[in-house]
Amino acid sequence: MVEKTTEAGQLRWRLPSYAAIIEIIIVIPIAISHPDTMFFVGIFLVIPALLVASIVLIVLFVRSVLGLGRVHSLSILATVAILWVIPISLIFYERKHPFALHETARWLAASNVYKGKVFAQPTSTSNGEFRHIEWDGSGFAGVANETVYLVFDPSDVFFAGVKSHRDKFNGIPCEVRSIQRLESHWYSVVFYIDQDWGHCN
Repeated sequence: MVEKTTEAGQLRWRLPSYAAIIEIIIVIPIAISHPDTMFFVGIFLVIPALLVASIVLIVLFVRSVLGLGRVHSLSILATVAILWVIPISLIFYERKHPFALHETARWLAASNVYKGKVFAQPTSTSNGEFRHIEWDGSGFAGVANETVYLVFDPSDVFFAGVKSHRDKFNGIPCEVRSIQRLESHWYSVVFYIDQDWGHCN
């Protein structure tokens, strides 16, 4: 009797577990891809797939409640929750700093290459700006462009700014939408839409 109960309990969580594993395998590569790719794949592939899967699971849930299905109703509800919690949590994670997962993946993969490109820039400029390179960004045909810069901050003044959510820093010409600390002295800086290092509103 105890063995049968344990097996039934394990079977109930098989569907949510498989759903979580499959979704992580699919969603994480999309989340670390280029922001434009992530946007289009999310809109045209992920959201429709989630909607279809949710409709199928709701039908299975109704059948289970009516006693017509073989899958346990709690297992179905857990699967629906997992299907939506993972992508929504990634959206909320990137709300503070867009491109966060993409930038972290790029930094882990090739930080020495990017550091070399930044150090190839002049040591200082006449107006005391930080060494930087245009690192990433997104936008559509010159409209709603977001530019991301990799900035070397030798004194780590950004670190306090990240914690206090400041938007203006000496050494950066424009107001900053968000900053992500990649490692000590290295930051990714996102400007507001349609602004770049030489053109601020």
